[in-house]
Amino acid sequence: MTAPAIPSLPLAKLLSHAADAVQAVRAGRSLNDALAACPADARPGTQALAFHALRWLGSAQAVRARLAPKTPPPPVDALLLTALALLWPPGEPPYPPHTLVDQAVSAARQRLQASAGFINAVLRRFLRERGALVESLLQDPVAAYSHPTWWVEALRRDWPEHWQSLLTANNRRARMSLRVNTRHGTPARYVERLAEAGLVARAVGGEAVVLAEPCAVGRLPGWADGDVSVQDVGAQWAAPLLLHRPGPQEGGAPAMAPGAWHLAPGARVLDACAAPGGKTAHLLELADLDVLALDSDPARLKRVDETLARLRLRARTECADAATTAAWWDGRPFDAILLDAPCSASGIVRRHPDVRWLRRPADIPALARTQARLLDALWPTLAPGGRLLYCTCSVFKAEGQQQIDAFLQRQADASHVMDPRAPGHLLPLADNDPQAHGAPAIGASPDGFYYALLQKN
Repeated sequence: MTAPAIPSLPLAKLLSHAADAVQAVRAGRSLNDALAACPADARPGTQALAFHALRWLGSAQAVRARLAPKTPPPPVDALLLTALALLWPPGEPPYPPHTLVDQAVSAARQRLQASAGFINAVLRRFLRERGALVESLLQDPVAAYSHPTWWVEALRRDWPEHWQSLLTANNRRARMSLRVNTRHGTPARYVERLAEAGLVARAVGGEAVVLAEPCAVGRLPGWADGDVSVQDVGAQWAAPLLLHRPGPQEGGAPAMAPGAWHLAPGARVLDACAAPGGKTAHLLELADLDVLALDSDPARLKRVDETLARLRLRARTECADAATTAAWWDGRPFDAILLDAPCSASGIVRRHPDVRWLRRPADIPALARTQARLLDALWPTLAPGGRLLYCTCSVFKAEGQQQIDAFLQRQADASHVMDPRAPGHLLPLADNDPQAHGAPAIGASPDGFYYALLQKN
């Protein structure tokens, strides 16, 4: 997939910044933090290159190990890996190969003069031998799919029929999805407003709209007025599911059976791990609720307040560990709870390609223990007859199906609501939407999530 055009700065400078970002991720820092340290004028181009490099970092590491078995110093290695990832042939390269090599050598002279000849020799050898090298390295799943070995093995174990498709999908760019604030207008009308602004999009059900190409939020009509938010289609399942309403990719509202469970206006709702506030806001856009939004990180909680302010919505927000209920719960039970639990983020790798390189195998059981602690702590705060929606942006069953199976064994008064709209594990597999009415097909393949709706008997 071709990277966006980057006209502003010399490619050598952007390659150097991208290498800094790759080096930071390999040292354990998040890509967001690394990009925040990048000069503002270089950030868009650096992000485009760093995303591509991290998507194909496993392949690049395999090439470098074959061509230069002795690991170079970290700044040199990061630049070499960035260039090799950009030369790896998953599709159309973002730059002509010889241009990329020339600019990588220029970047090497700026970073460490003595490394320029080494960088030049390795990259030119790769270009000469690329066909044979790639064919050979594709026998190694880490090189073929550019994920750590333990991640590949975990997906193969959890999803024996889909693991290869999941790994392949993780290396594709995700579509930019929007959530229309239906207090301000309809998705159909918002698609028309986008068209008037020169942006191609389509509505995909519920409040979701998917753009053909990403754009800066400042280009979105009504962004400052709270008409729309950026939120993946998969994340937009949460609020309608908890409220028992139709969600994204559903044709229309099903008839509500007499006596069916629903939240009345003014119902008390807890969003237990609320930051950055997208799901909190979605709940309030759909219904008039008394919402308490918690988050243990004050900086992230500030983002919830900012989100609600932009959308002109109101909720009580409090900085607290949701599992320590004695510190924040007033003893009045909640009618519904949304628990978007901390997780591996293995379902959103398309948007955060650094995640696969930051996570370690021990993180999964540790996160599963945190999720279990939250479930057990919050369950007593739910009113009898109330519902708790557990969700994670993970495709690992330890954070989804296995977590809920264990919880139901521990809690005799809990039952799993078999709502046909609750997908369980929602896998981020590429869809194949046909073209409709001659318009460009715009896929709405969601990020990876797990959803379980639980009722207190």
